[in-house]
Amino acid sequence: MAGFPGLFPAGALPTLLLWMSMWGSRVSGFSVMGPAQPIKVSLGAEATLPCQLFPEQSAAHMQIRWYRTQLSPAVLVYQNGQEQDGEQMLEYRGRTELVEDSIARGAVALLIQHVRASDDGQYWCHFNDGHISQEAVVELHVIGLGSAPHVRMMGPEDHGIQVLCSSGGWFPKPRVQWRDTAGEKFLSLSESQTQDGDGLFHVEASLVVTDSSLGNVTCSIQNPVSGQEKASAIFLPEPFFPRTSPWKTALAGTLPVLVLLLIGISYTGWREHKGKNREVKRKKEASHERDKVAREKKEAQEAKSKSGSKSNQRFLEKLQILYWRKEQFERALVIVNHENIHQNNSSEPQAVLCNKQGGGNLLKLDQKGFTKGRYYWEVDIEDTDEWTLGIYEEPTEKSYPQKMKFNILEKKGCEYRALTCSCQDISHKESLLIEKRPQKIVIFLDYEDSNISFYNMTDETHMFSFTQADFSGSVYPYFKLKSMEFSPSA
Repeated sequence: MAGFPGLFPAGALPTLLLWMSMWGSRVSGFSVMGPAQPIKVSLGAEATLPCQLFPEQSAAHMQIRWYRTQLSPAVLVYQNGQEQDGEQMLEYRGRTELVEDSIARGAVALLIQHVRASDDGQYWCHFNDGHISQEAVVELHVIGLGSAPHVRMMGPEDHGIQVLCSSGGWFPKPRVQWRDTAGEKFLSLSESQTQDGDGLFHVEASLVVTDSSLGNVTCSIQNPVSGQEKASAIFLPEPFFPRTSPWKTALAGTLPVLVLLLIGISYTGWREHKGKNREVKRKKEASHERDKVAREKKEAQEAKSKSGSKSNQRFLEKLQILYWRKEQFERALVIVNHENIHQNNSSEPQAVLCNKQGGGNLLKLDQKGFTKGRYYWEVDIEDTDEWTLGIYEEPTEKSYPQKMKFNILEKKGCEYRALTCSCQDISHKESLLIEKRPQKIVIFLDYEDSNISFYNMTDETHMFSFTQADFSGSVYPYFKLKSMEFSPSA
């Protein structure tokens, strides 16, 4: 073959022609662009994944294919001016559509309806024009916001109270965080996350709280993609924390000094001997209670295996909670005495129980009032529309009954309130929100900590606590099938 004189040698002509052919292909070609950021869509909503040819040109004559990990089967195939369902994946049939309003400018979009957790991930939009094909990737992030956390107490654990937080319906895997009222974060004792058949996550996380002064503890669950979170709090009453003996704390702090205080060895030995005797007695009583609970638990488990229901499991949980409270508090025994409080001249301390007509019946205690210790007693309310219950304090000096101090809960119809009062005036009043009407109420009295707590035994929830009762005299139970009556000044 002859060359072009003065321009190229004969051997260079084929190379030149190949270079010109490749340059012409690039000029007549195109590229595909997708969005720079991931597309974020909530579960059940619609997702629109756009793609654009560059430079702009019509794509109506091209084959357009959307796929996940392989070209076929595909999410959607568009060819000869219409969608082709022969290669479409089963899980996308009836849920996808090609938005081709701007196809003349090379802009198309994949529309996915009723987005599922399985739709999360990468999608490729592939354009083919004869021997030229280009593609781009689009990222879809599916967001599932689950249910509000359910937080409940599980029982005593490692010198504290164990609480459990659970929630479901999250995607992707959520983050769990415990906080106190000041925002201080805690590490979970344990955490587990499982997926259901729809790919949604269910999470359970537990925490042991050892600080009895925290009050409320909050469990928050956050979606890592959207940053949205849901939170629930639980109130942890101080009387339910395992109590540390004051003398043991003092002994631990003064242990180095005891070496120099040999003169007190005999006295200390006597105290320890007395304490061990009490401990042996307490352990025997606790062992008896544990054996009783074990028998009841075994009976409940046998009933559960026969019926297959969850009601027996709830019965076991209530038994465990009751045993826990019995370990911390002593049950108070009372005897009904049908004497009127305003007509009683006896010097023996007595508790007030008012009858339905408003007159006063009395409750005699098995001892002369509460002046120390921790006690509890239960009151059956049933379906009574109006009642008052709690404690009253008799001052150390002799005074008329109207000078007595009351710390009570009161119900009138559907309204509940907490009162600190005497028979003539109210020093504290607070309205309460009670979700489930109580049939039985248990009252816990901690004399040294000046604490009175009320719990709804119908749904095992905390109703109210008087945390600064500041006792100075004898304390007695109080119950009345009617609300308190005050003078007009109250």
